[in-house]
Formats: sequence, structure tokens, C-alpha cells
Amino acid sequence: MSSIAEWLDALGTWAWDRHHNILSWYVRPLFLLPFCYFAYKRSLTGIVLTLVALTTSMAWFPAPHRPAPAVVDMLRAERDYLLGEWTAAKVAIALLVPLVFAALALALWRRSIGWALVVINGAVLFKIAWTFFFGDTQGALAHLTPALAGLAAVNVAIVVAGRRLNRRRSAPALPERTA
Repeated sequence: MSSIAEWLDALGTWAWDRHHNILSWYVRPLFLLPFCYFAYKRSLTGIVLTLVALTTSMAWFPAPHRPAPAVVDMLRAERDYLLGEWTAAKVAIALLVPLVFAALALALWRRSIGWALVVINGAVLFKIAWTFFFGDTQGALAHLTPALAGLAAVNVAIVVAGRRLNRRRSAPALPERTA
């Protein structure tokens, strides 16, 4: 049992070191795009695979030789938060993560692009506020650019996809061919 615990600790350390690569911060918000696509297509398999990819993506990039001090500070604040005392408020905040994904999937399952955008923007703005509240200013500012860039990219992609879908739905039906 001890060797499993040591292996898990080593794996966690390895992944955490890689999470200091700021590229993972830019990539993670983009996982909202395949999540939204699969939710719209009503593909539970696609949703689950996207969540697995999102969860593991923090370890996809090599650990930086010298991570930026602001990145180190922000991740230290996250780690301290996660490993600190769990109050009812902290549990409620943690439960927001699966609730946001469920709300986003439900909005798209029901074909509501507008509600999907409300959920995404609310979640990202909450995460930004969280970083400023629980992290220091430099760490929160290091998080701000990837969060806003990801939010902008996701918003543009969803609005464009929504407009294309609306055009397809409102396009006149092709006349049937008669023989």
C-alpha cells in the first residue's frame, strides 16, 4: 500500500510541476469547445472523453525550467486552498464545478446557445474573481490573460457556430425531386 501512495505522490508532483507551464493555462479553456460540441450532439461518450482530456491536460506540457514567479504564486494559492480546511463554503464552491458543466451540457442538450454563453461567461468570470480573492495580485494577473483569451475564443466560436446553425434551420427546404 505504501508503494501505491508513493507512486501517486510522485505522479501528482510530476503533473503539478508540468502545470506550471503557462501553455496549459491557455489550452484548458479551449476544452469548452469540444465539450459544447458533444453536448450539442448529445454524445455522452464525447463529453466524458473531453472531461478526461481536460483533467489530464495540466500535465501535457513539459515542466518549465524556471516558472514565472507569478505562476508559482497563483498555483501555490490554489494548492493552499485545496489542501486547507474544507468549510461548507468551500464545499459549495467546489460543487460549482460539476454543476457548471451539467448546466452547460443541459443548455446545449436543449439547443440553447444563449444559455450556454451565460453559463460559460459566468463560470469564467467567477474563476477570475476567485483568483483575485484567494491569490495575490501578481498571480491573479498571470491567470487573467489566459482566462480572458480563452473566454474570447470560446465566445467567438460558439456565436459563429450558433449563427451557422440558425442559418441552416431557417434556410428554405429544397424542393423534392419528382421523377
